[in-house]
Amino acid sequence: MEARFAPSIGLAGSLAVPGDKSISHRAAIIGALADGTTTVRGYSQAADCSNTLDVLRAVGVRIEVGDGAISIIGRGVGGFEAPVGPLHCGNSGTTMRLVAGALATSPNAAVLTGDDSLNKRPMRRVIEPLTMMGVKCQASDEAGHPPLTVRGGRLDAITYAPPVASAQVKSAVLLAGLGARGVTTVRELVPTRDHTERMLRLAGIQVSSAGPVVSVTPGVPCAFDLRVPGDFSSAAFFITAALMVPGSAVTVTGVGLNPTRTEFLRLLERMGARLEVTENEGDAAHEPSGDIRAESGPLEAIDVSADEVALSIDEVTLLALLATSARGTTTIRGARELRNKESDRISGTVAGLSAMGAKIEETTSGMVIEGPVELQGARVGSRGDHRIAMMLGVAGLAACGETIVEGWEWTQISYPGFGEALSRLRKASP
Repeated sequence: MEARFAPSIGLAGSLAVPGDKSISHRAAIIGALADGTTTVRGYSQAADCSNTLDVLRAVGVRIEVGDGAISIIGRGVGGFEAPVGPLHCGNSGTTMRLVAGALATSPNAAVLTGDDSLNKRPMRRVIEPLTMMGVKCQASDEAGHPPLTVRGGRLDAITYAPPVASAQVKSAVLLAGLGARGVTTVRELVPTRDHTERMLRLAGIQVSSAGPVVSVTPGVPCAFDLRVPGDFSSAAFFITAALMVPGSAVTVTGVGLNPTRTEFLRLLERMGARLEVTENEGDAAHEPSGDIRAESGPLEAIDVSADEVALSIDEVTLLALLATSARGTTTIRGARELRNKESDRISGTVAGLSAMGAKIEETTSGMVIEGPVELQGARVGSRGDHRIAMMLGVAGLAACGETIVEGWEWTQISYPGFGEALSRLRKASP
């Protein structure tokens, strides 16, 4: 499937993006481990989050879908049933890693698998800490590729220092720690997104955190009610579009503003972006939220460090796109993790933007981009990656001539209806 994009004379209006994917995954999994019925409003309709619900149903969790909300009848820590067959995670690495941690609390064996893309992604970084805790965790090969067999049971608490900053690995260890003997601690290189910690506290679990060090005391979560704020990573595409397309002013409403997720905004401010952020009073599921207004204007090149990349990993492709219209040379370092996503996002970003005339070079762990450059419409490919597809679609609005993005169907992974949402903001075509 392909999508076509013509240049626009500007974007205008406001919109609300779907519920946050990261929070939705965690709400379903922690609700499944809880005692009682958890109600989640605004649960993401992305394919990845639907995969998490399907996997939980396969281990005996009852999930009821109502009008605008889902109800999760928890089975408690250690209460999952033995699945009849493999648990299919689709394209979702978050599902596989976090569910592996939750499965560790139950004595039954389970096999986690995914589509061809997911089964090429290494899982050793989650296998290692779970094995240290006493989980029998085995991949299909020495490199740690799925399918992944997990058999939990009697677990011991550990103190673990991940070699790569990863909220997914941290979350898997903390979830397993709910069923361990003793306090489980994760010492990160830099603090990563803290949705798991916030939600465990909401569910009555004792969690302590000090900078990059997080500890969890074992226990059974209590059922909870929450409303999921808008997905910041989804909002980032519209913010980028508004900044790049001349004559644009767009407001995204009800977006999650968790400070561990909004490094992208701080980087944009360094680039001189015209942004206005208004935080809502109160919070949604102990998560701050608000409105973000973005307006087109000149941008300046910046250097992006490894620590900044770790806090904006889902938005790095958009930073590269924005750098094509910024004055000077932008350097992105320490982004090697992007090579292990749904695709090699460094290579895919460079290939796609190069085809559109960008002055962009690939490095071992990042990119170097010179700007400003007027992008030209071209036929480009998503490489089976939803974020690459959506980034190139935004690039098409700012380019001269028509842009055709092949593999557009992959946008369903994270944002069904993304193309239509972009179209509703268009003023007109020149």
